[in-house]
Amino acid sequence: MPARLPARLPAGESPYQSYVYAYPHKTAYRPLAPRPRLAALWAEEPKHALSLYAHIPFCEVRCGFCNLFTRIGAPDGLSTAYLDALDRQAARTAEALAAGTGGEPRFAQAAFGGGTPTFLTADELARLCDIMEHRLGADLRAVPLSVEASPSTATADRLAVLAERGATRLSLGVQSFVAAEARAAVRPQHNADVEAAIARVRAAGIPVLNLDLIYGIDGQTPASWRQSLDAALAFEPEELYLYPLYVRPLTGLGRRTEGDASSAVDADRAWDAQRLALYRQGRDHLLASGYEQVSMRMFRRSASPQAGGTEYCCQTDGMVGLGCGARSYTRALHYSFDYAVSTAEVRGIVDDYVARPAEDFAFAEVGFAMTPDEARRRHLVQSLLQAEGLDTGDYRARFGSDPAADFSPELTRLHERGWLDADAAPSSRIRLTAEGLAHSDAIGPAFFSGPVRAAMAAYEAR
Repeated sequence: MPARLPARLPAGESPYQSYVYAYPHKTAYRPLAPRPRLAALWAEEPKHALSLYAHIPFCEVRCGFCNLFTRIGAPDGLSTAYLDALDRQAARTAEALAAGTGGEPRFAQAAFGGGTPTFLTADELARLCDIMEHRLGADLRAVPLSVEASPSTATADRLAVLAERGATRLSLGVQSFVAAEARAAVRPQHNADVEAAIARVRAAGIPVLNLDLIYGIDGQTPASWRQSLDAALAFEPEELYLYPLYVRPLTGLGRRTEGDASSAVDADRAWDAQRLALYRQGRDHLLASGYEQVSMRMFRRSASPQAGGTEYCCQTDGMVGLGCGARSYTRALHYSFDYAVSTAEVRGIVDDYVARPAEDFAFAEVGFAMTPDEARRRHLVQSLLQAEGLDTGDYRARFGSDPAADFSPELTRLHERGWLDADAAPSSRIRLTAEGLAHSDAIGPAFFSGPVRAAMAAYEAR
């Protein structure tokens, strides 16, 4: 295993700074005063290809690495009360979407995330689908529908409901097939349970199975990482996500490591080197096993039903989010509810959400105003961190400027480090090299604006 980072990465700069799954990050959001009405926010938005997301904030257990907005368990009646509130929110959202110009709302894709959506019972999952269909008019059977699950909650009755209602993708968080590593990540599960859950997914006939694996777990070695990779490949999943482990504040692992790093810098650099080595090992093994790389994290089996992707573009189309942890995106504003990680704070936000009257859901509460510069950054980051890269012609058509000019200093630094593909025609596409993709979690934050950096730095984790 390498003892240090590659020479092209400047001393002191970690390749694991931030997983950029959305821009701006929710820690840049702030309370909106006065609260804008949703009808005004959506009045002139294009609505022909919206994305729909429902957030279910419940899990049966909280993994040691998890910093998602979720709570353990749901006391009697809470899941019902939560769906009641989601129904009230959906009704107000539907009214807002129906107002103004932009045409009749149509949804291009949908997802249920969390938390663990399959924490809900089969009947509750059916009600969730009813809310999406009857309140918002989403035809879940006609669009891609992705659902996150855990092995213990991927039961036959729940999967039957999801398959019947149109689920096309089921994502299982496995993390490791090595028992000692699962315990180290505070992910209590048995391989037999995982295997049984995968068998149930296949029996339900959901077309795409995704398995999540994590590298960088304490005690993990190249041999044990290969063991997990091979165990996952044996099931021939259509997708595999390889996640680097992050230890974040207020998580179980974060609390374990507080105050125990006398040589923190050296330890962090050694861990960076370990994760990079394991990432490269996993990437190369999956490529040799017939998978194609879609991003730093995502690998898709070449024979997958979704190979080749979709025309839907999350960088530009609107997102309609329902639930207390969901985000919604318009061109002018990204908005959500309050955000927290700690158990007490999350419980307070969930309790507040379920107690809200219907009219309260007619407003946006917490958010970030999107300027033209922020919109350019969002589009570039979310495109560049994909293996296919940024289509410069599409960028010019959308923003009326050239990305090479808009982001000259940042792109120049990437070029100097050898992280931009010199073979990609500069007039048509900006694409990362294989090593550039390996450093996606450092490249993404390099394009954050000053205001976003300042807001994130000022956020107090709670």
